[in-house]
Amino acid sequence: MKNEKLTTDEYDALELIQRGGKQDLASACVGRNMKRLCGIKMANRGRDGRLTLTDKGAEVLFLRRCITSLRALALDPATRLDEDVLRFLSRKSHVMPIETGGYALTDKGRESLADIEQQIEAGR
Repeated sequence: MKNEKLTTDEYDALELIQRGGKQDLASACVGRNMKRLCGIKMANRGRDGRLTLTDKGAEVLFLRRCITSLRALALDPATRLDEDVLRFLSRKSHVMPIETGGYALTDKGRESLADIEQQIEAGR
C-alpha cells in the first residue's frame, strides 16, 4: 500500500461512508472528499449511486483506530479498547494486560508508537 496521506476531513469522510447513511445524498464532508477517496481506491460509487468503503479504506480506518489506541494507552493504561483493536495489538505483541486491570504498552508497542510519531513529524 502506498503511503497516501489523508487529511482529518478525509478520515471523517471515510468514517461517514463506513457508517452508511439513511439518506441517499452524501453529506458535505463526503461530497468534498469523494473524488479523491474514489481515486485512491478507498471508496467506490455503486451502480445505485451509493458510496461504499473498499477493503483498503476499511484497513486505513482500522489502522488509525489502532494508532489512536496506542496513544491513549501510553497516557492511561485504564483506557478501554475496542475488542478487535485489542485482539490485533495483543497478537502483534504491542500491548499486554496488567495486574491492576487494563493494558500497558510493551517495548515493541512503545517502539512502534515512537516510529509512527517520528514518521508524522518527518512528513510535516
